[in-house]
Amino acid sequence: MQPTIPTSGVLLRPWRQSDRSAVLAGYAEPDIQRWHCRSMTDGEAREWIDSWDDRWHHETGAGWAIVDGSEVVGQINLRWFDFHEGRTEVSYWVLPAARGRRVASRALSALTSWSFTVLGLHRVELEHSTKNPASCRVAQRAGFAAEGTKRDEVRHTDGWHDMHLHARLDTDA
Repeated sequence: MQPTIPTSGVLLRPWRQSDRSAVLAGYAEPDIQRWHCRSMTDGEAREWIDSWDDRWHHETGAGWAIVDGSEVVGQINLRWFDFHEGRTEVSYWVLPAARGRRVASRALSALTSWSFTVLGLHRVELEHSTKNPASCRVAQRAGFAAEGTKRDEVRHTDGWHDMHLHARLDTDA
């Protein structure tokens, strides 16, 4: 069973079907749509939530709701695992009402530490559009070093974007 991960002021917990309204709100929010390039119907949100249990069971990824009190304020996930190479990639978003409170950086720090200590991974990566300075600040606050720029790496709704690559190693202070 996928674990719950406590952190400073927020909780990372597995998704529940009762969280669908937060998922729908997230993927309907223009800034989240801009960077994640998707929207969802209620049925798609149901499937998206269900997919995380299967991914965890098959060790292909893991997703958590970021919860503040009793309210889902965002999501964070390990998009894939490579246990042989000791690597994963993380992705996240936070709903507008929770922005500016360092929710994403706290969740990212907690999940990264957990990935090193519990999963035994060596490297956690994240990418964000060079046009998304907020994501860059989240990465920096969570101790992720900037490693470079990948040219025309991802197509968003407004065209191809260069992506900043950040990473944190289990040996980083």
